[in-house]
Amino acid sequence: MTPEDWIAAAFRRLGQGGIAAVRAEAIARDLGVSKGSFYWHFKDLPDLRARMLAHWLDQATARILALTEAGGGDPAARLSRLMELATGDLAEPYGGLSTEAAIRDWARTDPVAAAAQAEADRARGAYLEALLEDLGLAPPRAGQAARLILMAYTGAVHR
Repeated sequence: MTPEDWIAAAFRRLGQGGIAAVRAEAIARDLGVSKGSFYWHFKDLPDLRARMLAHWLDQATARILALTEAGGGDPAARLSRLMELATGDLAEPYGGLSTEAAIRDWARTDPVAAAAQAEADRARGAYLEALLEDLGLAPPRAGQAARLILMAYTGAVHR
C-alpha cells in the first residue's frame, strides 16, 4: 500500500459516511490490510486528514486548473475543458463528486478543512473570473459570473 492508496480509500469513506467514517481500522478493512500499514505511512489520524486535504487541493484544484491550461485554446475552449474536467471521472478513484460535497460538510465543523475549502474556492474563483474576463466580461460581471458558476457546481455535487 502507498500513502495514495490510503488517501483514496479515506476519501471513499469520507464520501460514504462523512469525516466520522474516516478511521484507520475501517480503511484498513476496506483495503484488506492490517492497521499497522496505516502507521507505516501516517503518524496518526490528524496526519492522514491533513494529507487528504493537501491531496484534494492538489488534485481537485491545482491539477484541474493546470490540465485546463495545458490544453491551450481560446477562452471558450478552456472553459469547456474546465467544465469537463471538474465534472468528469478524475474524482472516481476518490469516491466521485460526492467526496467534494463531503469535504464541504467536513469544513463546516473543522477549521483546517474550512481553510482548505476556502483556499480551493479562492483559486477556483480567481481562475474562473480571469477566464470569463478573457471571454469579454467586464471585471465586476466576471466576478459575479464566477461566483454563480461555483455556486452551481457546489449545488451539483450535493445532488
